Amino acid sequence: MQFNHFSVMLNECIDALNIKQNGIYVDCTLGGGGHSGEILKHLSNDGRLISIDQDKYAIDYCKEKFKDKQNITFVRDNFKNLDLILEELNVQKVDGILMDLGISSYQIDTDERGFSYMRNGQLDMRMDTSQDLTAKYIVNNYDEQRLSYIFKVYGEEKFHRKIANKIVNTRREKPIDTTFDLVKLIDEVIPRYQNKKGGHSSKKVFQALRIEVNEELDILENSIKNAINRLNIGGRIEIITFHSLEDRIVKNIFNYLALECICPKEFPICKCDKQKEIKVINKKPILPSSLELNQNSRSASAKLRIAEKII
Repeated sequence: MQFNHFSVMLNECIDALNIKQNGIYVDCTLGGGGHSGEILKHLSNDGRLISIDQDKYAIDYCKEKFKDKQNITFVRDNFKNLDLILEELNVQKVDGILMDLGISSYQIDTDERGFSYMRNGQLDMRMDTSQDLTAKYIVNNYDEQRLSYIFKVYGEEKFHRKIANKIVNTRREKPIDTTFDLVKLIDEVIPRYQNKKGGHSSKKVFQALRIEVNEELDILENSIKNAINRLNIGGRIEIITFHSLEDRIVKNIFNYLALECICPKEFPICKCDKQKEIKVINKKPILPSSLELNQNSRSASAKLRIAEKII
């Protein structure tokens, strides 16, 4: 199995983690192992890395890739279950956590995974191929109102109603089975001029379907809070996002947890008893360098936010 993958903002992530040689670190999204591999280089034999991914192919590939390493633990699961994962490993606190919320180049470039509007394959889009819900099921079974909502909220698609209506009318004649079936349908709805303005006409719909299939936004907020609770004082969490919906969630959570008080301004004294839990390291997100963009155009939308646990 070939697993081609560019690790986004690799050096920036490693520098920001402030890795201690004997520390415990968690890579919540193992993928092709780029970030995990670099973390391992900074750990002594007394350090430990816990690498999580719900994709069986990623786990199998990295087990072989890092077969000579004794201080890495692989867990096939969703990082939303981080608390349970750490409990089962008898780990109370960790020194750093990385979440790369993008999909790997391997997943995009594998036709049968159905993630790409540029490749023809079955409409799948599952990060965890053992789960039941697929993009094909959504497209062929969700009602028009629900499809419209997904495209609007998760994809920020201007033509969400027209696309949903076209899908419902089309599937009455025959099922929408493949990525190219869906792309052809979307191309018939979105005006040609729109393609030049916002990139490929199918980009936002495919993003919305992927988010719905994998419940990406539903699990993100609680996952971030749970992860921060698992950090040692001085430990850092860093999160790479790839679209505005994710980035907004991360930014808002970091900003809230960095507040000392949430009482109304008219209160003369604080009564909320809120404590400042983290320090936001970068007020503005770190973006990929021009060199990285030249090497990997898929990193163009990436944003890195970092926070440090202080209590």
